[in-house]
Amino acid sequence: MCIRDSSWLDRDLGIAGRLALRDGSFTLMNATEPILRVPQLAIHLSADRKGVELDPQRHVNAIWSTASGTFIDWVADQADVESADIVGFELMTHDTSPSRLTGASSGLVSAPRLDNQVTCFAGLKAMLSADQVPGVRPVLALFDHEEVGSTSERGAQSDLLATVLERIVLVAGGSREDYHRAIAASVCASGDMAHATHPNYVDRHEPLHRITMGGGPVLKVNVNLRYATDAVGAALFAQACEQAAVPMQRYEHRADLPCGSTIGPLSAARTGMLTVDVGAPQLAMHSARELMAAEDVDLYARSLAAFLAPTSR
Repeated sequence: MCIRDSSWLDRDLGIAGRLALRDGSFTLMNATEPILRVPQLAIHLSADRKGVELDPQRHVNAIWSTASGTFIDWVADQADVESADIVGFELMTHDTSPSRLTGASSGLVSAPRLDNQVTCFAGLKAMLSADQVPGVRPVLALFDHEEVGSTSERGAQSDLLATVLERIVLVAGGSREDYHRAIAASVCASGDMAHATHPNYVDRHEPLHRITMGGGPVLKVNVNLRYATDAVGAALFAQACEQAAVPMQRYEHRADLPCGSTIGPLSAARTGMLTVDVGAPQLAMHSARELMAAEDVDLYARSLAAFLAPTSR
């Protein structure tokens, strides 16, 4: 839950995650039925009838039952284990409303976690559909913990990617020098969703770089390196879009507003690999329900497939 995001209030929430058991094993649980709810303060009770600013300590505690019993007992029952055997857990709430196509002619996707599961889907589809190119070995890396900073043993700010790539080279019979040469000759597309220009908040966007939903994948550029894109990477992704016959948009953040970031700068710094930040346009990023154009999913996947299998590089 984004603790300062009111879109999570008054929603039917499920809970899912993994449980660490006393015998050293793990088990997954997923309560898809509504179980949690964070009720909003009635407008009559706010001082100015404009609501309240959410305090994560006081205002986002979920209500789950009026019956007796502990929450961990209920979780254990859902996972079919004994509550005394649960010695650790990682659980997260999720909106239980199903994802769906909406809008005229079903041209929009309304769903939770479009950021960044769309990139996971598009990247995997690109891997499966990309043509094999001699000398090119495509790799798809899907990292954990991106939304909470990537600083973990398996996040983008760890040595995981560099270590795995080096071991791939070594097990194939290469040397450490071969690994470093491969890194120097490689390029990474850091995929993360991009902000479409919001029609109700146009003033929050760079006026010379409007981003439209349905307008194709987005190249993201920031001179302060909040995105890892440079001229070389930008040219390579633009050529991939041309090769795939899909339109490309260019995102520039307003200079007077703080800019979000991606794992692109983190993985680039850890590996030394040329990196370009790209994404598909969407609205309501980090909301409980996000919105994008359905056609952008295919355009995004096609551009990534061409990036993985370039006709020339």
